[in-house]
Parts: sequence; C-alpha cells; structure tokens
Amino acid sequence: MHDLFTIRREVSPRLRVMLGFLSWGLIILLWIILTNWEILPPFSLPKPMGVIRAFGKLWTEYDLLGNVVKSWWRIAQAFFWCTVVAVPLGILMASYRWLFEFINPVAAPMRAMPLTAFLPAFIALFGMDEMMKVAFLWFGMFFYLLAVVVEEVNRVDNSLLETAYTLGAKRRHVLWLLFRASFPAIFSSFRILYDIGWTYVILAEMVNARKGVGYMVEAARKVLDFERVYAGIIAIGIAAFLFRFLLTFLEHRLFPWRRTTPSFAAAGAAVPSASAHLKAVKHGT
Repeated sequence: MHDLFTIRREVSPRLRVMLGFLSWGLIILLWIILTNWEILPPFSLPKPMGVIRAFGKLWTEYDLLGNVVKSWWRIAQAFFWCTVVAVPLGILMASYRWLFEFINPVAAPMRAMPLTAFLPAFIALFGMDEMMKVAFLWFGMFFYLLAVVVEEVNRVDNSLLETAYTLGAKRRHVLWLLFRASFPAIFSSFRILYDIGWTYVILAEMVNARKGVGYMVEAARKVLDFERVYAGIIAIGIAAFLFRFLLTFLEHRLFPWRRTTPSFAAAGAAVPSASAHLKAVKHGT
C-alpha cells in the first residue's frame, strides 16, 4: 500500500486495469443510485437499463454504424487537409524566423478564440452543406496542429543540423531532416487532434445534417428521447476511443522506439498539448 503513494512510481498493468474498471464501476454505481432513488428527475437522467435498450435501438433502427462512419469521414477529410497545410507550413515557420513572426500574430489569437463563435460565419461563407462542416472542422484543428508542428520542429537539436551541413546537405535536405526528426512527435499529437475533431463534429452536424452522430443525438433531443440521447453520447465516446486506439497502435508500429519512454514521462511531455485540447473542448461547449 505504501508503494501506491510513492511519487512518480509506475503501477503494474494489472493494477492499471483494475483501477480503470473501479473508476467506471463507481460512475455506474452513482448513476444507478441517482436514478433508482429518484434524486434527479427521470427526464434529465434516464435509468441505465433504458439507455442500454436505447443503444440497441440505435444499432438496429437508427443506423448507428452509418452515422459513426459519416462523422468519421467528415473528421478524416478535415484532418487530411489540416495535415497537408499545417505540417509543411509549421516546418517553414520553425525554420525561418521572419515567416514565424509574419504568421504567428494571426495564428496565436485564433487558438484562443472560441470556435463556436465562427459557426455563423462559416454558414454564411459555405452554406449549410458538407463543405461548411469540413471547413469548420479544419479551422478547429488547424491552428492547434500548426502550433504543435512549430514547437516540435524547434525541439530538434541544432547539432543535428550542423552535422548535416558539415556533410554537405543542401537547404532542402535540412528541411527534410527537420521533418523526419520531428514527425514522430507530431504524429503523437494526431490522437488529440482527432479528439478535437470529435468534439466539434457534434456541433457541425447539428446544422442541416441528415447523417452523423451529432445529427443522431440532436434528433433524439428534439423528440425528448433522453434515453437515446445518452445512448448516443456513449456511442460517440466508444467511437472516439476506438479511433484513438487505432492511432496509438499505428504510432507503436511506425515508431517503436518511442515506447521505451516511461508512460508518466510521456504524459508530462504532452502537457502543452493537453492544455490546448482542454482549451478547445472548453470553447466547444
């Protein structure tokens, strides 16, 4: 027991799983207590069994899989174009200080702006169809990824560049070297980037959508079917977790040497990214 309170001591995989089940078990137990004792109105918090039944209806009657795939496709399009633009631009900004000082005065305030405030502007610019939803998601992810790319490229040791120049590397070779040296850390940030996408896709799909998890939840809310609303929220969480797991799996396969870093240290290194994510989630609610 004393080992549990040792600062920065790692826990065993078995204990990690047990603690995860315990935390979720306590949440479900609290949910059961609140609903069975009618501490909260049934309208605001339905019973767990009702939500489970509604989850089955989402799968059989409301095309849950199709809605999840549609939302994922919107996020994937925005993610692709965000990566295509932000990664090379971020490398150039970290390489040429004048370019950083030119773009950052615009990019930095955008990271602090609440994205929800831009939704009416995107509706005016792109209408209410698919282009608006993808552009809105792109805008929500772009400035976050741009900051991450600049930060990770700046972390590349100058001695690596000096060695490359000594060996006769040209400017394009050094830029490629910066990309290769920073890309594993940039790829790691893609997981949080996808989290941001799942956060904002719900908002985007509440506007003139006929498919997607956001539309699915909003349609249930309009008819006051809160069992289906909560089931949809759980479905969103499961879908986001599975895609995040897929990105983690790809990261481990593509960059196996990064697994040697202790998990606690890796979490510490991700503090700036986590802060940016929390800010994005805050502005998205």
